[in-house]
Parts: sequence; C-alpha cells; structure tokens
Amino acid sequence: MMQIRTAAERGHADHGWLDSHHTFSFADYYDPKHMGFRSLRVINDDRVSAGHGFGTHPHRDMEIISYVLEGAMEHKDSMGNGSVIRPGDVQRMTAGTGVTHSEKNASAAEEVHFLQIWIVPDTQRLTPGYEQTHFSVDDKRGRLRLVASRDGRDGSVTVHQDVALYAGVFEAGERARHEIAAGRHAWVHVARGRAKVNGATLAAGDGAALSDESGVDVEGVDGAEVLVFDLA
Repeated sequence: MMQIRTAAERGHADHGWLDSHHTFSFADYYDPKHMGFRSLRVINDDRVSAGHGFGTHPHRDMEIISYVLEGAMEHKDSMGNGSVIRPGDVQRMTAGTGVTHSEKNASAAEEVHFLQIWIVPDTQRLTPGYEQTHFSVDDKRGRLRLVASRDGRDGSVTVHQDVALYAGVFEAGERARHEIAAGRHAWVHVARGRAKVNGATLAAGDGAALSDESGVDVEGVDGAEVLVFDLA
C-alpha cells in the first residue's frame, strides 16, 4: 500500500527570512494524522534568505540530518564543530544529552535551500556527536546511493536508529529499485523535479508512505532528486 502526501498538503510557515514547508507536525503546525512515519519525525523543506539563519538553539535526544539542495549553510555547535554544508553534503548531528547549534546562510547574496530531517534515536541520552560526508552527483546518478545508516556502511553517515537513507538523482527514463524487506516500511520524498514512484508521478515536495510493498521503484521524469527512507 502506498499513501501519497502532496506538497500542497504540508504545513507552511513564512517568516520572511525563512520559508518552510513541514511534511509532519512541527512548531506551530499541528496535524494529529501526520506526526511522523515510524521513526521519521521531521522533514522540513527550508529556504533561508541571504545573510539570515537560525540563531543558537538547543536540541536533545534526536538524530538531525541536514541535506543541502542549493546554496550553502554555515554550521556551528557546542561540540566545537564549524563547517559549511553544500549540495551533496550530508550532515548528521546526534543531539543526545543536549547540544546547541546555529545554522546560517553562508552567502550574503544567495538563498540556501535545504532539508532538515529528524529521526527519533533508538537510545536516549546518547553522547552528542557530529559527522559530515559528501556524495557527488555522479555517485547518485540513476541509482539510490546509501547516505545514512545505522552501521555507517558504504561510507554513509551513522544514525542511531534502524534506518537506511538513500539519495538518487534521476533524469528522464533513469530507473532504480530498492527492495523492502518483509515487515519494513519506506518513506519517499521528492526533493526536486518529478519522478514516478511505483508508477505514480510525484513532484517536488511530494512524499509517499509505503507499507506491505516489496520495493520502491523510482523513475526520473524531469530532473528529480529523491530520498528513500527504509524504516523498521
């Protein structure tokens, strides 16, 4: 069974400097029917104006993944990490017992477009941690490349939960399939462009929950970038 959640159905907040769409309930947007999917708690599709960003703020007991689509985001945290996240980078921060961080558009002239993803960890009060890895477009072209996993295999960042996150870039006609093991589930998010997912055409911002399916079939329609979460 596949249930589609279109981009238009998401929550939306426009703060002037921040234009954010929420796949699941977040901040002032509350929908009891969309509190997350399995251990996937947040997918925020954020656009931050040049020179603006999120000031220092706290998190705890959450796995936070940042995935930049356009522009560059400057990151600083209480663990002493400082970096700039660009397209192709996947950043994982384990909030654990508590961490503070800030995220700011690294450009004074261009907007940054990124996905903020939260995953509920399988263990509370973990030691805070940080990791960042780059995956090139060629590495994701016409395939679903593992970018985050519980065991950090194949060069993916490590997530403290039974989750595997794949990313792929698909031009028209390019195809890939991800097998779903019995008893597991998948969430598909189209980050940009258009793609067919198990035969249904999804556009940027659309998502789909899959349960009792044998796999996820992705086919590019128009310059698609797609994320697939394999979830317990």
